[in-house]
Order: sequence, then structure tokens, then C-alpha cells
Amino acid sequence: MNNYFSAKEKMNDKQPFWLSKKLDELSPQEWESLCDGCGICCLYKLEDEDTGEIFYTNIVCRLLDTGTCKCKDYEHRSQIVTTCLLLTPELVSRVKWLPATCAYRRVQEGKPLLWWHPLVSGNQNSVHDTGVSILGKTIPESSAKLNNLEDFIVNWVDTNP
Repeated sequence: MNNYFSAKEKMNDKQPFWLSKKLDELSPQEWESLCDGCGICCLYKLEDEDTGEIFYTNIVCRLLDTGTCKCKDYEHRSQIVTTCLLLTPELVSRVKWLPATCAYRRVQEGKPLLWWHPLVSGNQNSVHDTGVSILGKTIPESSAKLNNLEDFIVNWVDTNP
């Protein structure tokens, strides 16, 4: 058995839900637990109109708490920030900006979760401890000149499949 199984699942010889279900088969609780809390989806992104290439900036949505990588009003985020996209299985299959580390993208592609994902590691902070998250790397939206987003492009987001 590999390290993608919890002790309870090993005893039951049952695969974890992220290996045995498709995104559209997940319960709401399972769906929410797939989010590793990296905060990358809350970064401002630019798309090259000619090539479709996505560029990430280090500017974050005004609702993201930069000290915890958590949304300050998760329940109402899309009403407060109209450009906030609520991830769905359909959206995950269409968007090009989810990083290669994203659990939603990995499940969609039939790949296992990475070792540092909280569902695998059992540690909610492992995404931050490994440096995968945006914790300590961003500028709040209110502190940036949004008309010059190109000046804030970063290359530390893993976009390779």
C-alpha cells in the first residue's frame, strides 16, 4: 500500500475518496476538503491574448487574509467580489489557471494528491511548511497599482502538468 491511504482506510482496504471518485461524485464535505489552502486561486492572473498563456501576479484578492491564506468571508465571496469564480467540476475541467499542484486539477486528471496535501499528510499547515502556498509571498490588492499588473508577475507558481 502507498502513503495515500490513511490508517483507517488501510484497515478497511478502501481507497480514499479522491482516488475512487470523480469530482462530480464528491459530497460537499469531500469537495471542500480537497482545497489545500494554498491561496493560489486568489492571486490576480493575466492571460496573454495571443497565446493564452497565464501569468500569475503576487497580488491577492481583498478578501484573502495574507497571514492565514484563508478567505475573510468565504460564504459570501462571490457576492462581494464579483470576479471570484466558484469552482465546480465543470469549471475545473475548463480553466487553464489552476496550478499543477491543485487537488481539484489533480483529481480531474486522475493523479494522486501530493504528499504535503493536508488529506495525505494529516497536517493542515503542510502546504505552508513546504512553501507551496502563497503565505508570505503576496501583496494585498489595496496596496498595489492594479493598472500595472505586469509589474507584479511572479514565476513561483507550479503550472507544469
